[in-house]
Amino acid sequence: MKKTFIRTICLVSALAGFHPVWATGDTPASSTPKSKTVEPSAIKLPAGFSASILTTDLGAARHMAVSKNGDIYVKLGKLKDGKGIYRLRDTNKDGVIDEQTGFGDYPGTGIFIKDDYLYASSNSGVYRYQLNEKGEVMQPDQPEKIVEGLRLKERDQSKSIAVDNQSMIYVNVASDNDACREAGTGKGLMPCPLLDSAAGIWQFKTNRLNQSYSDGVRFATGLKNTVGLDWNTKTNSLFVVQHGRGKFHDFYPEYYTPKHSAELPAETMYEVKKGSDGGWPYVYYDHIQKKKILAPEYGGDGKKTGGEKAMNPVVAFPAHLAPNGLLFYTGTMFPEKYRNGAFVAFHSQSAELQKGYLVAFVPFKNGKPSGAWEVFADNFAGIDLAKPTGPVQHRPCGLAQGPDGSLYVSDDLGGTIFRIAYKKK
Repeated sequence: MKKTFIRTICLVSALAGFHPVWATGDTPASSTPKSKTVEPSAIKLPAGFSASILTTDLGAARHMAVSKNGDIYVKLGKLKDGKGIYRLRDTNKDGVIDEQTGFGDYPGTGIFIKDDYLYASSNSGVYRYQLNEKGEVMQPDQPEKIVEGLRLKERDQSKSIAVDNQSMIYVNVASDNDACREAGTGKGLMPCPLLDSAAGIWQFKTNRLNQSYSDGVRFATGLKNTVGLDWNTKTNSLFVVQHGRGKFHDFYPEYYTPKHSAELPAETMYEVKKGSDGGWPYVYYDHIQKKKILAPEYGGDGKKTGGEKAMNPVVAFPAHLAPNGLLFYTGTMFPEKYRNGAFVAFHSQSAELQKGYLVAFVPFKNGKPSGAWEVFADNFAGIDLAKPTGPVQHRPCGLAQGPDGSLYVSDDLGGTIFRIAYKKK
């Protein structure tokens, strides 16, 4: 069993009521520009909150799940030492991870704990592992296969998952075409053939093994890519956050400038019901006009509205922030305003805001957003995004809640896991 001892460094600042934590990490060889040393990055948090680093060497750490005994299970987008899931354990409860154990020979994104099972996804299937009374995986080398043969293409492969209270599991199957265009043209395919097998949420049974793709139910459609999803136990419904499409100006310069493409469309949060339609690729949501706009591939000009039968988002965020993680907070450690609200981990940046690589918070009341979204944890990038002078250090991806109510944030750039806690002064 591999043991890793991590040193956590916390720096307390009185400036602007923030408490930053300093973290270091190496830039992967694929990053630009290349750098042998990376400057420390200060994570900015509201007053009363502090952050620490649990580990820094996991690689492509995607989504996470936490068992009732506090073990953190991390799904990896790329194998580390041949393993795609790592269990992190603090054996003496001193706030330091001193045990890391890998299992599962498949990369992927999705991981979720419900009742007596740990569910995990590869890029083409879903597995489950039975847990013992302590919340530990009993047979890590013998997972049961729930689903196999999910659509797998070259882009947007993540099969994120969530589990409800009725033995159903929900799987994101993304579109592998940004706007459902005919190759080399700005003409949209009508109807979009991808909607039969992608760009939606598929529902499968958790208690039936060896299901095929065709055994699933297309629970919702018209959702381009919802890497972040969570089951809201207060509303008993599924919520998702969607990655918006790209480029408008390439084939439609008479309607859209490069600035439009940089600032549109919104990244969106939806409450999804059976039969819901997000409208992709026919319409997109413009958070500036606050309307569903007909896509140019289907006769739009940037002003024409459409999608009368498509869902309206419950929250709209600026373009290209890439929401990769969604978590409804049910703990009691954080102040009352955060309880039952939604945290969202953003994996990229917004040209409109000149900010990104952050965790946002959306307040909820009675199952609905009750106020504007706000930045909760900022500056994972470690650089000034308006005038960048170096490589990004961390990209938030997954979110999880500890038994004590603390919040975990994963970084899939270098494999850092952050813990955010609150202590009233």
